[in-house]
Amino acid sequence: MDHIASLRDTLKRLCPALELREQEPMSRHTSFRIGGPARLMALPADPDQARVAVTAAREAGVVPFFLGNGTNLLVSDEGYDGFVVRCSDRSVSSPEPGILRAGAGLSLAQLAVAALERKLTGLEFAHGIPGTVGGAVTMNAGAYGGEIVQVLRSVSVLNPDGSRAEIPAAQCALGYRRSAFTDGSRLILAADFTLSEGDPAAIQGKMDDLAIRRREKQPLEYPSAGSTFKRPSGHFAAALIDRCGLKGLSVGGAQVSEKHAGFVINRGGATCRDVLELVEEIRRRVRSQTGVELELEIRLLGVGISPARTE
Repeated sequence: MDHIASLRDTLKRLCPALELREQEPMSRHTSFRIGGPARLMALPADPDQARVAVTAAREAGVVPFFLGNGTNLLVSDEGYDGFVVRCSDRSVSSPEPGILRAGAGLSLAQLAVAALERKLTGLEFAHGIPGTVGGAVTMNAGAYGGEIVQVLRSVSVLNPDGSRAEIPAAQCALGYRRSAFTDGSRLILAADFTLSEGDPAAIQGKMDDLAIRRREKQPLEYPSAGSTFKRPSGHFAAALIDRCGLKGLSVGGAQVSEKHAGFVINRGGATCRDVLELVEEIRRRVRSQTGVELELEIRLLGVGISPARTE
C-alpha cells in the first residue's frame, strides 16, 4: 500500500485549503540549496491545518518530518521519500507587556525586528541567525553570547495525537544545540519570549554591530548551513580545521570556506555527496592531526542517510 499517496488523498479531502506539494525540490527549502524532491510536503498556515496534517499522517502510519527554514539541514541528492510538514505561521503579537508571541514559521530576523518595534531588548543576537522560531527553539539557537534559552518563556506544541500543549521553558531541556523537541516527535506551533524594555537606538545599534561582525567573519555570500560541526569540548571546530590547513579544501562544488573554516559552503553546483565526502575528509584529518573527533551540527535527511527529524 502506498501510504504517502493515501495520505495525500486524505488531506485533500479533509482540508482542501491546506497547501500540498508533490515532488517538491528540497533545494528550494534549504540554505545549502542542495537536495532532491520530497515525495509530499504540507505547508499548514495555522494550527488547525497543522493538526489535520499531523493526525492524518499518524492514522496513515506516516512519520512526518518537521521543517523550518532548512538552515541546518543537508538533504540527499535522491530526495526524501516521505512527508514533510513546514509551518508557515509567521504571526507575531504581544499578549502582555514584555512578552512576544511568535508563530513557528516567523524568521528570527523578523522576530528581532518585531521586538525592536516594541522597544524590547533581548533578541538582538537572533537578528542574523537564518532560521525560524520553531527551528531556533528546537536547536536552542545562539550567537555572540546570546541563546534562545535566555529569553524563552514557553512553547506551544502539537503532540502526535493532535492534542496541543503549552510547555514552560524550564521543561524544554534546552542545552547546547538541543532541546526536548530535537527528536522531532512534536511540532512546534509558536513560542513566547520574555523581554525587557530597552532603548530603540541602543537595540538597533547592537543589531547593526553584530551584522557587521557577521559579514566580516562569515561567508554569507555563499549557500551553507552555518557552522558545520558542533563545538568540541575544550576546543573550537573552526580553529582545529584551520590549524590542520584545511581552508579552501574542496570536493566538487563543496568547499571549506577560506573566510571561516567552520563553514562548508556551496561554491556552485555542490551535491549532497560532495558535502558528505568533504565532511568526512575534514573529520579524518582533524582526528589524525589533533586527536579530536568532530561531530556534525548539520542535520541529515534522505535516502541512504541516517534521517534527522527536524532542523
